[in-house]
Amino acid sequence: MDYLRDMSAHSLEGLRVIDLSGALGNYAGKLFAELGADVVLVEPPGGSPLRHEGPFLDDIPGLERSLAFAYHNTSKRGITLDLNAEADRAKLKRLLATADLVIETERPGVMSERGLGYADLVKIRPSLVMLSITPFGQTGPYAQYQAEDIVALALGGMLYLGGYPDTAPIRVHGDQGILCANMYGAVAGIIALWHAEANGEGEHLDVSMQESVVMALENAVQFYDLEKTVRRRWAGEQRFAGTGVYACEDGYVFLMAGGIGANRFWSRTLDWFAEEGMVGVERLHGPEWATVEFLKSEEAKRIFSEVFDPWALRRSKAQLYHAGQARKIPIAPVSSPKDILENKQLQSRGHFVEVPDGIAGHALRMPGAPYKLSETPWQIQRPAPRLGEHNVEILSILDHEEATETSHAEARELSL
Repeated sequence: MDYLRDMSAHSLEGLRVIDLSGALGNYAGKLFAELGADVVLVEPPGGSPLRHEGPFLDDIPGLERSLAFAYHNTSKRGITLDLNAEADRAKLKRLLATADLVIETERPGVMSERGLGYADLVKIRPSLVMLSITPFGQTGPYAQYQAEDIVALALGGMLYLGGYPDTAPIRVHGDQGILCANMYGAVAGIIALWHAEANGEGEHLDVSMQESVVMALENAVQFYDLEKTVRRRWAGEQRFAGTGVYACEDGYVFLMAGGIGANRFWSRTLDWFAEEGMVGVERLHGPEWATVEFLKSEEAKRIFSEVFDPWALRRSKAQLYHAGQARKIPIAPVSSPKDILENKQLQSRGHFVEVPDGIAGHALRMPGAPYKLSETPWQIQRPAPRLGEHNVEILSILDHEEATETSHAEARELSL
């Protein structure tokens, strides 16, 4: 998809969002921007902290070379302001007077110390929604603590479930705690904007990354509450014979042929193995293989691996996947990043988009949105801004908007 092509309508067109955030809020701002909102990224003169985080283009650090920054800030315009300087705070207030939503990720109390807290801003624009995303929220004994992604995963309980049974917990890749907080923040922002539009009343949204991670624990808490069972790490361990990750010719597949909820696939799986002439398949027959207790045993796991592993290592992920799919057996390839880029399903839906001049003059291929709107499509509007790229443009537009509003106010007074 050409990110420059004209679109007839955008679902959030007409909204203005001021993004004062770093990693804890940039993705939320991106979600608004690519649904049509005018999102203005406000950075300190030295640039957003995310500009200093890798990976970098060609592994060369630089303010305009961070791939993380380039992805999380597409479709935004960018200006630089020093919020510790009175003159720049005054410029920001002028900008906020035209805004519908402001996203900030400062330590609780910092914005109020600058005269930019919610109580200050609501006086400027009563309908303004302020979205504050912090590690632990605005209140409580941890409110002033700093935290990176791994800290929130740990204190939110998710880290305990990540990794291998015989090692310390391992963090899942990709700043999942940070992204969780961004997504919950964006949803809360949409809800509050709906209320503000209907009633003219803004509000302060307090999003905690720790609490966002707790929400992602699925049924771990219920398991303990109802059964006093503490869920644990399973990575690298076959819970049942016939269910788990197995090596094949060009990588790995996940097979679910035996165990709780999978017993109905066992006979289909044995028929498949027999049709393919698997050596030793007769070892997998017998009444004991129909019991979960036996499938959990080390003996069953050993026998299954002795029979399945040599056979699977002579077949590719694609061969195993399509053969299992044809027989309605749950089996899936474990995709590498290269596999994802080449995935026919994702290609058919145009999931990956090309962004010309995405960073330092280089085109970038990026994941698109995981949703499609039939009438108001998602769209990357422009590459992430260069540092201070739109300073003159935005302040000029602001001057024009203020002048227009003044002339309209004067006309109204004359008509009275």
